[in-house]
Amino acid sequence: MNSRRFAIAAGRVSAVIGILLVSSIVVAAGQGTLEVGASQTAQSGTAGISDKAPSLPVEQIIQKFAEREDEFKKERDNYTYTQTFVIQTIDANDQPDGEYRMTSDIIFTPDGKRTEHVTDAPPPTLQRIQLSQQDLDDLEHVQPFVLTTAALPKYNVKYIGRQQLDEISTYVFDVGPKTLEKNQRYFQGRVWVDDADMEIVKTDGKAVPDIKKHGQENVFPRFETYRENIEGHYWFPTYTRSDDVLQFSTGGVHIRMTVKYANYKRFGSTIKIGPATQIKQ
Repeated sequence: MNSRRFAIAAGRVSAVIGILLVSSIVVAAGQGTLEVGASQTAQSGTAGISDKAPSLPVEQIIQKFAEREDEFKKERDNYTYTQTFVIQTIDANDQPDGEYRMTSDIIFTPDGKRTEHVTDAPPPTLQRIQLSQQDLDDLEHVQPFVLTTAALPKYNVKYIGRQQLDEISTYVFDVGPKTLEKNQRYFQGRVWVDDADMEIVKTDGKAVPDIKKHGQENVFPRFETYRENIEGHYWFPTYTRSDDVLQFSTGGVHIRMTVKYANYKRFGSTIKIGPATQIKQ
């Protein structure tokens, strides 16, 4: 097993498994409710990023890491895990004044179907916001950003440079949707690709588009997600954090969010079928 790790903020995540899960927020304000999120994603800047040319043509790198993302997605679908999701509103004194917490097991039924079983969900104490169904859908389908070969044609991918993340040498790319199709969600931000395994190891961005219609404002916070090598050369999402002020027409709401995964366990096996070969007797 590849044992390389990289630091997250002031500490290092190794035993705790997390994943990026970011939500839109429903905020009660005046008449009705407002679905809100964060302001538009600001890029992480270019500090520490070298403009050194890549060792391979950029288009070849993009194609290679998209193919690796295909393999990773199939591999991760064979795993069970425990997910803990926490979101808090933060008051003017920088203290939590409301919280939503849910722990669930992502498991397989006896007939092999993937399902979620909630194991702990204390009564929420959120007063200024509440979660919407859109939150839950985005947590599952949008936030764990995987740029597969099927998704690649929908995105503009721009090479920025190279950067060292602790022990990992990476290629850095800016990623954004080419067009925004109705009822579709996308990632917009920056990704770091391990130049050895050719797989995404970090993302920094947000879900787009923000939705503002029918008297509602549905916008999304910026997040950072880190992956860790826990199975062969596959990098699984391990930790996501968001600390943002959600801006909407009635004012801002400061939120903090973390989602952690633990107990990754392989349920099945991935079968690769290659070309037929003749075996001589």
